[in-house]
Amino acid sequence: MMETVAIRSVQDLRDLVPRPGRDRRVMIGLVGAPGAGKSAIAAEIAALEPALHALVPLDGFHLADQALIGLGLLDRKGAPETFDAYGYAALLSRLRTGPAETVYAPTFERDLEQPLANALPIASSSSLLITEGNYLLLDAPGWQEARSQLDEVWFLDVDPEIRRSRLIERHVRFGKSLRAATAWVQRVDDPNAALVAASRERADLVLDVTGWTIA
Repeated sequence: MMETVAIRSVQDLRDLVPRPGRDRRVMIGLVGAPGAGKSAIAAEIAALEPALHALVPLDGFHLADQALIGLGLLDRKGAPETFDAYGYAALLSRLRTGPAETVYAPTFERDLEQPLANALPIASSSSLLITEGNYLLLDAPGWQEARSQLDEVWFLDVDPEIRRSRLIERHVRFGKSLRAATAWVQRVDDPNAALVAASRERADLVLDVTGWTIA
């Protein structure tokens, strides 16, 4: 049976995070359904050792709305096909080699709901990289290549009602009405969550984060 570890505090994370080796960069992925708390927990891990830990979010590889409109996918934003999975895998491959130069990764600007290129500097001295996203364990082209670059992938487990509540609150915070936010969660986020849940068995470790308080 896959090991499950309860995460309730920053100290729990500190006890879990590996110490990077001197000669090899360690890359850990956090995966979970929308609203599981991936971004918050990844940020806490990065903050444990700011000089050595770096964060690379999958959300930077969202296709821009202009591209989604052209593909007829704007109403599916957040689904696997609305990401540049191969671009994400290529960045992880480059980071895996431990280049001597600083690498600039994209991020996602929530206020604009758009990806932002070359926004996150990843220093050559960063010996532990944390990447987080919904689809790191998806058994599909592009995502498989991304997974192959990671040392371990940890699955974040959280109570579904807590997760949905967080999502609705997030959508409202960024401009949707309560009705529209609830409809989006039911129509888009919940099907994506089911897809993510199906990949759980491929994780190296399960983190029970139901007791984690998102600030």
